[in-house]
Amino acid sequence: MTPIDVALSAARRAGAIIAEGRGGLLDVAHKGAIDMVTQVDLAAEAAIREELMKHTPDIPILAEEGGGAWASQTRWIVDPLDGTTNFVHGYPSYAVSIALQVDGVLEAGCVFDAVGGIPYTATRGGGAHRDGEPIRVSETPVLDKSLLVTGFPYDRRTQIDRYLPYVREFLIASQGLRRAGAAAMDFVAIAAGQVDGYWEFGLNPWDVAAGVLLVQEAGGKVSDMEGGPLDLERPRLLATNGKIHDEMTQKLAELLRSG
Repeated sequence: MTPIDVALSAARRAGAIIAEGRGGLLDVAHKGAIDMVTQVDLAAEAAIREELMKHTPDIPILAEEGGGAWASQTRWIVDPLDGTTNFVHGYPSYAVSIALQVDGVLEAGCVFDAVGGIPYTATRGGGAHRDGEPIRVSETPVLDKSLLVTGFPYDRRTQIDRYLPYVREFLIASQGLRRAGAAAMDFVAIAAGQVDGYWEFGLNPWDVAAGVLLVQEAGGKVSDMEGGPLDLERPRLLATNGKIHDEMTQKLAELLRSG
C-alpha cells in the first residue's frame, strides 16, 4: 500500500467509529475549560494507530490524544477527531486528519469528512482530490471579494482582546467571514475553492499537517501570518488561494506589530 492508501484506510476506520458514536451517549472529559475529549476520540485514535502500525511499523506516530513522536522528522501526524466540540453538540463539521511527514517534509495527507463520509487526499506533487476527483482553490483575485474562515483558540476566554482586532479587520476588509470550528474542514474549504483565505492562532501539528498539503497541492499557499515559512510545531497559520495571500499577510503583519 502507498502512504496515501494507508492514511485513507486508517481514516475510514476512524470515520466508521465516529459515525457509530454519533448521537449516542458520550463520556465527555475536559482537557481544559473549553477543550473536550470523548471516548469516540480515543477509540478513533486507537484504530488509526493500529492501522498505521500494521502497514508502517517503523514510522512513529504523533497524535492528539496519545502524543508520541514530537522530536521525529519522519512521522505520522494524527488528529482522530478534529472538531470534537462540534461532534458533541451535533454540529455538522468534524473530520479525521492524517498526514505523513518524511525528513521534515509533508508527503501525504488525508482529511476525512466524518459527516459526509468523503475523503480529501493529497500527495506531494500529485495534486489534491475529493473522493478521487481533482480539486482546485478559488480564482478570487482580491481580499475585498473574498470569503474568509477563521478559528478561535482555546485561550480565548482570557485573551479575547488579543483576537478580536483580527476579526474586526477582516470583517471590514472581506466579503464575509465564517467560523465553523474544525481546522481540517477549513483547509478542505480552501482547497475545494469554497472559501478564499483562512487564518488562526493556537493550532497544533495534528490540526494542520494534512490540511497544509491539501491546500498546497490544490494550488493554494500556506505560510506564517507574516508570509514566512510555517512552523508546524507552533503554527500561526495563513492559508489562501494564493491570489489574496499578500493582502492578508500585510494586514496580519500590521495587526501583529500593533498587538
